[in-house]
Amino acid sequence: MSAAPEAAAPAARTAGPPLWLLLELTYRCPLHCVFCYNPTEFARAGPELATADWLRVLDEARALGAVQLGLSGGEPLVREDLEEIVAHAHGLGFYINLITSGIGMTEARIAALKSAGLDHIQLSFQDSTREMNDFLSSTRTFELKSKVAGLIRDHGYPMVLNVVLHRHNIDHVGEILAMAERMGAQYVELANTQYYGWAWLNRDELLPSRAQLERAEAVTQEFRARVGTGMKVYFVVPDYFETRPKPCMSGLGSVFLAVAPDGTAMPCHAARMLPGLELPNVRESPVRSIWYDSQAFNRFRGQAWMKEPCRSCPEREKDFGGCRCQAYLLTGDADNADPVCSLSPHHHLVTEAVARAEAAAGVQRTPGEQVLTFRDHRTSIPVRIRTPRATE
Repeated sequence: MSAAPEAAAPAARTAGPPLWLLLELTYRCPLHCVFCYNPTEFARAGPELATADWLRVLDEARALGAVQLGLSGGEPLVREDLEEIVAHAHGLGFYINLITSGIGMTEARIAALKSAGLDHIQLSFQDSTREMNDFLSSTRTFELKSKVAGLIRDHGYPMVLNVVLHRHNIDHVGEILAMAERMGAQYVELANTQYYGWAWLNRDELLPSRAQLERAEAVTQEFRARVGTGMKVYFVVPDYFETRPKPCMSGLGSVFLAVAPDGTAMPCHAARMLPGLELPNVRESPVRSIWYDSQAFNRFRGQAWMKEPCRSCPEREKDFGGCRCQAYLLTGDADNADPVCSLSPHHHLVTEAVARAEAAAGVQRTPGEQVLTFRDHRTSIPVRIRTPRATE
C-alpha cells in the first residue's frame, strides 16, 4: 500500500456547494440485512447527535447551498425527533427524502411527517415473498412493509420501492415487479448490491452470475415494454459487470456531504474505511469549514491525487477515477484506478470475483454449506443458513 500523498490545498474558491446532504440519523435498525452498507464496525461509533446538533447542521448546510436532503440510517424512524428534524428542514426549503424499511411507520406517524413537510418516501423490500424477504433481513417484516406501502399511497406520496438485488433474489425480478405493480408503485429501483460494509463480507455469497444478471435485465425490459409510462423502473447494474467505473458521487467532495450518527462528516457514506482521511466532526467544526477546508473533503478533489492510468486518461473528467472505496477494498490503495475499469492493472481482481460467482452458480449445495454474515449491532457472527425457495 502506498503512503497517502499530501492533501490538496483548500478548495474554498473552486469547490461548489454541497448540493446533496445525507443525514444518517442513527445506526440502530430492527433489520439485520446481509447487504447493509453501514460500516461493519458501527457498534464502536460514538453516541448519536442530539436534536439540536442535527438542526444546526441543517442550518449550516442550507446556508452553503444544500438543497436535496436524504434522511437515512440504520432506520431513521427509530429517532423520536424525526418529525422535528423534517419540520426544520422543510422550513429551510430542503426537498426531503426519507429512506426507510418502513418498520415503525404508523398511521399517526406518517400523518405527522406529512404535516411536518416530508416530500418523499423510499420504501425498501428484500424480496417479493414473505419467506425470502424475512430471511434476508432476519426479521418477520414482510406484512408490515406491505401495510406501510398502503399508508404511503393513502397519504398521497408517490409510491417508490427499492429492492437490493443479489444472487439470492435476482431470479425473482419478475415477481418483484409484479408485487410493485399490485402495490401501485410509480417508481421501482432494482439496485444490484454494491460491495461495501456488510455486503463486502458476504460478497462471495451475494455476487450473481452474468447469466442471472442478463436474465433479470431481459425480464425488466419486457416489463417496461408492457407497462409503458405507468411505472418507472430503474435497473442499476453492479459495478463488477461493467468495464468503465461510475462517476462516484460526481467526484468526492463535489456535491455530496454525509453526516454519520456520531457527527462524522464524510465525502461519501462509506468513506470511514479509507486510510489517511482525517474525517472531521460536526460537533467540533462548522459545516462550511468541513466542506471547504478539511483534509478529508479536499483529498480527492481535482486530479492531482490520480495515479496512472487515470492521470492521463481522457475519461478522467467523466468518471473521476471511479470509486475510491472500491479501489481501496480491492487493491489496498485508495489512489489506484477503480479495478472495475478495464484499463486498470487490477481489473483482474474484478473478473476473478465474477468468475467465482459463475462457478458457484453451477454448484448445487446442500443446506448448511452457505455462509452469510447478518448485520448485527454487537458483532459479526458468521451464520450458516439454508436459503429458502421463493415458493416456500
